Amino acid sequence: MSSKPLVSVVACALTDDDGRVLLARRPADKPMPGLWEFPGGKMEPDETPEAAIIREIREELGISIRERCLAPLTFVSYAYDDYHLLLLLFVCRRWEGEITPVEGQELKWVRPNRLRDFPLMPADEPFIPVLQEWL
Repeated sequence: MSSKPLVSVVACALTDDDGRVLLARRPADKPMPGLWEFPGGKMEPDETPEAAIIREIREELGISIRERCLAPLTFVSYAYDDYHLLLLLFVCRRWEGEITPVEGQELKWVRPNRLRDFPLMPADEPFIPVLQEWL
């Protein structure tokens, strides 16, 4: 049994009508700056994964997602040096509002076959083949 704390995180693969997925670049003031990731963040205590991703996407991108527009796709269990991450990935094709980098992060729409061209967070890398198959 691991003595590392377990951190539950949600992420969302927002996809557009052209079959591209949105990536966000981590800002300089966060751990692992400059790496790309699927938008999302940590779940609050007693928060459902769906509520967490809706909140995180609103905070990071300024858009509203309805729970019925979220589809759970897959998850990753990943051991970082200081903690163990349980990362749940949702997909979403519909939202309200204009995507805006609220936290000043760089955003990029990427075709699934180009995802490996971007240095991703280590825990996000296992999502690439799943997304390439799904999209």
